[in-house]
Amino acid sequence: MLTWEAGCFVGIGIVSTAGQALLYWLLRGWWPPAAANLVSLLVLTVLNTEANRRLTFRHTAAPPVRAHLGAGALFLLGYLLTSGAVLGFRHAVPGASPAAETAVLAAASVAVTVVRFLVLRLAVFRRPGRRRA
Repeated sequence: MLTWEAGCFVGIGIVSTAGQALLYWLLRGWWPPAAANLVSLLVLTVLNTEANRRLTFRHTAAPPVRAHLGAGALFLLGYLLTSGAVLGFRHAVPGASPAAETAVLAAASVAVTVVRFLVLRLAVFRRPGRRRA
């Protein structure tokens, strides 16, 4: 079961990270980094959570509201970490292109994804009888 969940989560994560990076890159032409990241992350978090609820963790009885509320807390953590990475990068490399910012954003998103999987699997989509970790 863990192999299926991890594989499915990775597949959805790759598509979500690519989607977020593309949306960020498009929005970055008009908006500052933090705003572009907020909107791109919000849109893709909702889509990612629903895809994981229906595919990755389909054998659990977590209702949609619980899934999206749990993901909302993870959204805040993800936003803070990815925005911090992009803003830190812009501070270190002031003339960086939006494409370079997008690469930093994608790398930070990968790190956030590992934490997201663990929290979703162990807490949000916990199976009945599974102990809390």
